[in-house]
Amino acid sequence: MSKRELYIFNPDNDLALANGEANYMPPASAQQMASDLALLPAWYAAPGSAVLAPSAYNLVFLREMQRLLPIPVDLMTAPELASDGQFTPVPWGWNPALRKKLLLAGVEEDGLPSLGHIAELRRLSHRMQVVELLSRLQLNEYFCGESHYLTRPEEWQSFVEEHKSSLLKAPLSGSGKGLNWCKGMFTSSISGWCKRIAALQGGIMAEPVYDKVIDFAMEFCSDGLGKVRFVGYSVFATNRSGAYEGNVLQSDEQTRRELSAYVPGESTLRLQSVLEEELSLRFGRHYAGYLGVDMMLCRFPGSAPEFRIHPCVEINLRMNMGVVAHMLYDRYVAPSSCGRFSITYHPAPHEALKDHERMRSEYPLEIENDKIVSGYLPLVPVHRWTSYGALVKIERIS
Repeated sequence: MSKRELYIFNPDNDLALANGEANYMPPASAQQMASDLALLPAWYAAPGSAVLAPSAYNLVFLREMQRLLPIPVDLMTAPELASDGQFTPVPWGWNPALRKKLLLAGVEEDGLPSLGHIAELRRLSHRMQVVELLSRLQLNEYFCGESHYLTRPEEWQSFVEEHKSSLLKAPLSGSGKGLNWCKGMFTSSISGWCKRIAALQGGIMAEPVYDKVIDFAMEFCSDGLGKVRFVGYSVFATNRSGAYEGNVLQSDEQTRRELSAYVPGESTLRLQSVLEEELSLRFGRHYAGYLGVDMMLCRFPGSAPEFRIHPCVEINLRMNMGVVAHMLYDRYVAPSSCGRFSITYHPAPHEALKDHERMRSEYPLEIENDKIVSGYLPLVPVHRWTSYGALVKIERIS
């Protein structure tokens, strides 16, 4: 008898992996996000699986959603972990702290990845992978991008001062974290930041800032046996600091049409094919699961071609919001509709609940044939103390 999959939302994974310690304690904000969005995997989990979440609020909410849409998953609470050994954990991502947490909760060690395997995932998650892969993705004149791994103070200073705008990154960090935006001056603050990061991780990543038109990604899935296959596109938005805000919900065909208005479609298809080969070679036998390659469509005014694709801004060797959005669209949005999937943050009590009630009133939900045609739908429970939320807002295509 095969074991059921148990999905776990641990959004602190990148931070925990960067830290590398089994006793890592995530910041309060990450703990709050994990709690508020614990039920999010219900929307992308495999049929017949379960989601790890506290029963309070979540079970009532899940049952309510299951009356609206076909969501074939169950809820499992932490106390049930030890008593029910018939499952395989499927977290957002693996790190030593999560492994220890599951062991302490009573999960059998033979159902968990070894510390050696997690160490290999940490090595493969290093942004040095971007530097190495990016050079192999400059397929023709419609591609751009450069990234450097710098280890010496004089290199950091030279790079910042030689570029009007540049971005420094920690080699291992969370999405939207470990970033330092520079404006051509190597200040004492930037110098201190570089020294701290290099002391922990050996060096820093450095890249120019581009004139970005669209943030998008190609999403893939690795079978762990050597084959990585293309899953689809995601078009997403970030805030000014680079943190994720949400995804467009639309078909891959629509995304291809939008990109082809700037860059020939055959170049994008060739990139997809080359990435399948390159990712298979790099990750195919070391990682099983979803991964995403973040990209940008960039503008070069006065140059030819004016628009080019930066084909490898980040590699996310884990589940990611782009895959969530892609599955949400395929499973639950009517083909005649499009919309947006958003992660929200409300720092003050009651704010999220007020916003939820307003959205529900202004954008009534319309469902036909088990698909959302239009309206607002929260994807996780919303109550007085909610800080983080996940929602979709759908509209008919006119």
